[in-house]
Amino acid sequence: MKKTAVIASAAALTGVFASTAVANADTVTVKSGDTVSKLAKDYNTTVDAIVNTNKLSNANLIFVGQKLEIGEATQADNNQQAAQDQQSQQVAPAASSQQATTNYNTNSNYTSNVSGNEQAAKEWIAARESGGNYGARNGQYIGRYQLSASYLGGDYSPANQERVADQYVASRYGSWSAAQSHWLSNGWY
Repeated sequence: MKKTAVIASAAALTGVFASTAVANADTVTVKSGDTVSKLAKDYNTTVDAIVNTNKLSNANLIFVGQKLEIGEATQADNNQQAAQDQQSQQVAPAASSQQATTNYNTNSNYTSNVSGNEQAAKEWIAARESGGNYGARNGQYIGRYQLSASYLGGDYSPANQERVADQYVASRYGSWSAAQSHWLSNGWY
């Protein structure tokens, strides 16, 4: 009878320690395509919790290879994030039209002629690099394809990002499929 009680107590303690470990922060190494909001979603936390825990001065500026401490959000973090989400939804249309006129060259027109398997490879890379977001930033890398700011020449419009990405991939890899193969082997293109 004593042995059973000791084993049950040990099992209970193990459960306590396991649940404590879940509440503690995990160390995550930033990979290409990661954003603070993606990590917050993946680890069931908030952007604010990650920013505060890691003392980030800019939630839009993380680097591949950077180590971040990420733990589950508290109820206060979740409430604060929900309030911010609601506020940003109310403000979003005005902010996005302002961004389009401020950061983009509106005279930039380009239509990619990529189709079929090449288009699928292009979309696959965009999903991994930025989650498909033209406004994504990671240090000097900007936009949907995480191109260097120097490649984009100050024009961060979606049309210019598409044009420059197509040119870059054609000159470096010959095709989006080859770029995808390189990404699969190296974690970048």
